Amino acid sequence: MQSFRLRFALVLVAFVVLALMGGLGYVVLEDWSLKDGLYMAVITLTAVGYGEVHPLTDTGRSFTIGLLAAGITWMGIWFAMITSFLVELDLRQVLRSRSRMKQLEKISDHVVVCGCGRTGMQVIEELDAMKAKWVVIERDPARIHALELRFPDGLVIEGEATQDETLLQAGLERARGLIACLSADADNLFVCLSARSLKPGMTIVARAYEEETTDKFLRAGADHVVSPNVSGALRMASMLVRPSVVSFLDVATRSSGMDLRIEQAAILEGSSLDGKTLEEAAIPQATGLIVIAVKRAAGTTAHGFTFNPSAALRLNHGDELIVLGTPDQISKLRAYIAGRSDYL
Repeated sequence: MQSFRLRFALVLVAFVVLALMGGLGYVVLEDWSLKDGLYMAVITLTAVGYGEVHPLTDTGRSFTIGLLAAGITWMGIWFAMITSFLVELDLRQVLRSRSRMKQLEKISDHVVVCGCGRTGMQVIEELDAMKAKWVVIERDPARIHALELRFPDGLVIEGEATQDETLLQAGLERARGLIACLSADADNLFVCLSARSLKPGMTIVARAYEEETTDKFLRAGADHVVSPNVSGALRMASMLVRPSVVSFLDVATRSSGMDLRIEQAAILEGSSLDGKTLEEAAIPQATGLIVIAVKRAAGTTAHGFTFNPSAALRLNHGDELIVLGTPDQISKLRAYIAGRSDYL
């Protein structure tokens, strides 16, 4: 686009220069006024040719022939530039679409977001802030345009999230989870049913406008159901009763500056921390993080959360650490768990 603007400006400057030279040529050669000379130059350059303003001498006619040749050349360059711009624009869109399709075919461990309205946009901003991969399904071109302006490199599919082929196009079979935040509960319910049948083991989060539909969402396959009315009411009450707690959680989970975050990190089988106690793992010393809680692996006798864990607590694969710290410290923890040296 920048190169086109430069070329456009150069072509316009070339036309102005030719018109001025032509006008001055008629003034000098034919002794016309500058107004008549400029008019004659413009109609000659643009090949309009209404007629001679005044009778021309042989010298004037020769000059007009040269000016006409220059005008035809200029118009050829002008139309070529416009054609080139349209072709480049179309080609750019095709290449961009093809690049996105290739990315969609390769992407994995991402989150599929159905709908990018007000709630969906907030979800995407949070996922992007956490460096999580995401794919959006939206049917409204205006919302897609707004999303592309906000996230130029985002992966967006224009289509119906309630259709199985659209979900599969978004890489649902390789996704880590799905968030259904369409404008209607019925649509979100249908998305949950489709996603659960296409990938039974994935995590599904759905938004429910009506509180009484929560049970239906759970039966349809949603793992978690969020009701804006309920969560909004709880937040309003909490801000009045325990404002400091709410402020702390805002900083730790929603801070726009990303200075402090509450995050989770799983202990994988074969990890350097598998089988070690918290004291032996020395996570605060290695990363600077604070371990708030440990979620024990499903199927164990101690399944559930252990808050403020003691130094003697032994970690096993499948456990998840709930930690508080900066994004850099959290990255160090994941490298530390994987046994990489880049946490140092």
